[in-house]
Amino acid sequence: MLKLRLSRGGTKKRPVYKVVVADSRFARDGRFIEKVGFFNPLLPKEKKERIGLEAERIKYWLSQGAQPTTRVARILGENELMPMPVNGNNPQKAIPKKDRKKEGSEEAKKEEAPKAEAKKEEAPKAEAKKEEAPKAEAKKEEAPKAEAKKEEAPKAEAKKEEAPKAEAAPKEEKK
Repeated sequence: MLKLRLSRGGTKKRPVYKVVVADSRFARDGRFIEKVGFFNPLLPKEKKERIGLEAERIKYWLSQGAQPTTRVARILGENELMPMPVNGNNPQKAIPKKDRKKEGSEEAKKEEAPKAEAKKEEAPKAEAKKEEAPKAEAKKEEAPKAEAKKEEAPKAEAKKEEAPKAEAAPKEEKK
C-alpha cells in the first residue's frame, strides 16, 4: 500500500522531514518512491519556509490511491490540497497509563456510578455532623493529652536517674 508520510532527516534534536511517497512496508527513513515536499517543525507557523509541497504530484499520488498519515493529512488540509481531517477525541490521553485500565473497564464504571450517587446524598449529612464533631472531639482530646504528659514526666525522670548510676559503677578492666 502506498503512503504519503514523513521521513526524518536532520541532526539530533533538530529534525527536518521530507514528505515522501513510499510503500508502507519500507522503513520510515528508508527507501521511497518520490519526494513531494518538506516540513521543518522548528520554524514558526507563520513562515513560508516551514512547509514546502509539490501540489500537482501530491494530487497525482492521492488519485493513484496513496493514503496520507495523520500528520501529513493535517499538513495537506492546512494547505487546502485535501479536506482537513477530523480531530480525534482521545480523553484517555490525559490519564496516566496505570490508571487507564481501572477507568477503562465497563464494570468499573458501573460500580462507580452508585457510589458517586451515594456520596452526593451523604455529603450534606456529613457536613452537619462535621460541625458538631470538632467541638466534642476537642474536649475529649485535651484530657488524654494532659494525662499522657503527666505520665511521661515521671518516666523520663526515672531514666535520667538510672543513667548516672550505671556510669558511676566501676568498670572492669580486661587483661
